[in-house]
Amino acid sequence: MSEIVVGLDIGTTKIACFVGRKNEHGKLEILSMGKSDSLGVLRGMVSNIEKTVTSIKAAVQEAQEKIEGELTIGLVNVGIAGQHISSLQHRGIYMRNSNQDEISQADIDALIDDMYRLVMEPGEEIIHVLPQEYIIDNEQGIKDPIGMSGVRLEANFHIITGKIAAAKNIHKCVQRAGLEVDETILEPLASASAVLSNEEKEAGIVLVDIGGGTTDLAIFHEGIIRHTAVIPFGGNIITEDIKEGCTIMKDQAEKLKVKFGSAIASEGQENEVVCIPGLRGREPKEISIRNLSGIIQARMEEIIEHVYFEIKNSGYEKKLIGGIVVTGGGSELKNLTQLFEYITGMDTRIGYPNEHLGKSAMEEVLTSPMYATGIGLVLKGFEKMDKLNRSNQAVKTHSKRTKGSFFDKIIEKSKTWFEEDI
Repeated sequence: MSEIVVGLDIGTTKIACFVGRKNEHGKLEILSMGKSDSLGVLRGMVSNIEKTVTSIKAAVQEAQEKIEGELTIGLVNVGIAGQHISSLQHRGIYMRNSNQDEISQADIDALIDDMYRLVMEPGEEIIHVLPQEYIIDNEQGIKDPIGMSGVRLEANFHIITGKIAAAKNIHKCVQRAGLEVDETILEPLASASAVLSNEEKEAGIVLVDIGGGTTDLAIFHEGIIRHTAVIPFGGNIITEDIKEGCTIMKDQAEKLKVKFGSAIASEGQENEVVCIPGLRGREPKEISIRNLSGIIQARMEEIIEHVYFEIKNSGYEKKLIGGIVVTGGGSELKNLTQLFEYITGMDTRIGYPNEHLGKSAMEEVLTSPMYATGIGLVLKGFEKMDKLNRSNQAVKTHSKRTKGSFFDKIIEKSKTWFEEDI
């Protein structure tokens, strides 16, 4: 059986488990999927261990029941987000022993491993070290240094950090649910893998993932990640605004938002109303669709303003040819792309996680933007596998080449001795 990867998306509104494999064409096939309501997560961070463990178990159990055969879910890739996430730029240097040998994956790994030793603020740890470009003996702008010669190997890194406690709480929940964490992955990076093409990343693009508790942002340019941010507002705060503004129950507010809500109030008819059942003994309540959309637009504008600030702050605003891709559950709001384009002046589209998906029975269900992170976590798992395979292959090739050159020297030496004797 081909390699299997499991992604576990622990979100504010839902917990979803995805089991996937690669088909013969290199496309991802989702074998099974399970989801449950997220009861113990607030703004991307675990707020109740027991409730989160129960939700994880329910999602994994549902995914497990849909798997054909004897495969048991045990090792998972987990997403991490939350307002505690931050990023910084750093340059690392690695001095090699000789410039005779080619630069190998082992040299790059040593440079990256050295970055994980950077001193962080108390209570923080490094989640990802992402190389942006390499410099070999002061020669800049190198994307892939493997096979080149040089002594001084440098790189500019995008380093993503987060709170140790937040990561530990996620790991604790996963372990208590009877699972093991293979890798912790920043959620916007996972979402980007699912909805963006390599051409878009090369051209320059902004990924905006609007979840329940947070809005995650990732900016790519020339195929490299340049900026990441987590904004502590998402779809749930819009639901809260509707609940307060219309004085209705939270579940009613959520249903109104999903079914009748729009990001642009002027799109609704003035005389269009929806009737909400009253509590026991009370009259039903009539709510204007235009007023509902006005509440949504006000909060959505605030979220987009935060996103636009991060874009300008990154310094890449004028270089993003691909514009903005909006994904996540919050992206399903009507007229959202028009509001993004109006505020930012950048082309905007909705990102569906079918960029790398092959044909499967669950294809129609999984193409919703709300599943972008979960599918991306599975893709990230396969990326890691491919990297390890390439690294192992490079080590084998390197060792063979070294061995061959050693014997070549002996043969050459023998020939010289033989000629001298004659």
